[in-house]
Amino acid sequence: MFLRRARLSIATERMELRLPRPEDHADWVALRAESEAFLKPWEPARGGDQTSRRAFRDRVVWAARALEQERALPLFLIRRSDGALLGGITLDNIRKGPAQSATVGYWIGMPHARQGYMREALLAVVHYAFRDLGLSRIEAATLPENTPSRALLEGTGFKYEGVAQSYLQIAGRWRTHVLYANLRTDRRGRVAGVAGVVAPPRAS
Repeated sequence: MFLRRARLSIATERMELRLPRPEDHADWVALRAESEAFLKPWEPARGGDQTSRRAFRDRVVWAARALEQERALPLFLIRRSDGALLGGITLDNIRKGPAQSATVGYWIGMPHARQGYMREALLAVVHYAFRDLGLSRIEAATLPENTPSRALLEGTGFKYEGVAQSYLQIAGRWRTHVLYANLRTDRRGRVAGVAGVVAPPRAS
């Protein structure tokens, strides 16, 4: 079924969420450079030259292969009004069978932060995961002091579940994270993105 989604595109009110393409390289390099100081406190350090054309081509190949193999859904946020790259969101570690779950991660470029783009994208991806992929649980982790990220998760139906000690290396240090989850059928209360939210158009 994933093979038929090789050209997957999820539409939101203002954006197209799609796989990265080779022609995105220059825009991605520019946005990541402009946002380096903004993103560095929240992301793992990456070795080597991640901005080369070859490295980006490998990223594009990995994204398509991960989608085909049902392992991940790595998407860029593209603003439809002008084609601008805004950030990225990835549904990763997709687990079928008894688990029916995945983990979501995201980043937004500094010029586009605090404008509701990631909220729009996260709602759409969660909705797609529950409706089209048949998943039951979407997990997320963030640093305790990352107030915007916590507000985003809590505002889109994710609920706090606990703490994971030394969860990821961020900026070269092992850091404790707080854990959230969004459940398709949540007895803890209504879940934004499933109930009470206008569904985004069906992906093509």
